[in-house]
Amino acid sequence: MFPCGHNPLQPRAQAVLMAFNATFCGLGAILLWSTLAFLTTLSGQTPPFQLVAMTFAIGAGVGAISRLFRRGTAGSLRQPLKVWLLGVGGLFGYHSAYFAALKLAPATEASLINYLWPLLIVLFSGLLPNERLRMAHIAGALCGLVGVIVLIGGSANLSFAGSHLYGYGFALLAAIIWAGYSVLSRLAGAVPTDAVTGFCLATSLLSLGCHLTFETTIWPQGASEWLAIIVLGAGPLGVSFYLWDIGIKRGNIQRIGVLSYATPVLSTLLLVVTGNGEPTWRLALSCLLIVTGAIVATFWHSGRKA
Repeated sequence: MFPCGHNPLQPRAQAVLMAFNATFCGLGAILLWSTLAFLTTLSGQTPPFQLVAMTFAIGAGVGAISRLFRRGTAGSLRQPLKVWLLGVGGLFGYHSAYFAALKLAPATEASLINYLWPLLIVLFSGLLPNERLRMAHIAGALCGLVGVIVLIGGSANLSFAGSHLYGYGFALLAAIIWAGYSVLSRLAGAVPTDAVTGFCLATSLLSLGCHLTFETTIWPQGASEWLAIIVLGAGPLGVSFYLWDIGIKRGNIQRIGVLSYATPVLSTLLLVVTGNGEPTWRLALSCLLIVTGAIVATFWHSGRKA
């Protein structure tokens, strides 16, 4: 039907397949982040900035080791200053703002505000070139946000007192930083994912400086706590950022944003399965809302065929 080597369907099919694989990488990051709470409970009393310094150093090590098995990545760390500001600002800036929020405000309220970042990713993506924000994406993200509110805030006595205003501000700042980092990284699509190795290393060093300034060192006790920290660095606070970079640069960023609301639900489910939490009707309702939001964002395209 087509002249040899001129099938117009092949480039489009390849592009769709690459976008699907990249979106799946983004989902892999979400799944890894869902293990964060469980693994953190096993890591002992290690202070937050010390934990970030240790785990991001492991994450940087994983990236460095992976480069040994591939060619053509030697120059991946030689990036413009604006790329370093984006990468390090996203990783270190988010964690610093979130930890400050937890210090200055109750964890429940801070977490709820922080989980605006998936919705902000969906909204900010509409500003990207060649991206079209549909009502289905917004509806799906809002549905996921309601699911998180039901899960995190449904059983808590939320007050949002004025005395914690600075903490709420840092939580909102954390959400804006992560959403901004994720969306702006799409504009830096030419920057190889190997550069995340350098971002992780810089984040580790900056966190170490914060730890030495603000915290008292508490080393993990026993092999189980050390193992938990190693797994944290190799997964939810390490490899996940490489997968996220691939997903947000080459995948369907709106769907990834909506699917991100699965993180707290999957995290709670893991805690329930491992005996560290109790199953509740709020968990079931939250699952239903987030799954519904994902289905809406994926298959309902404002009257057009998916």
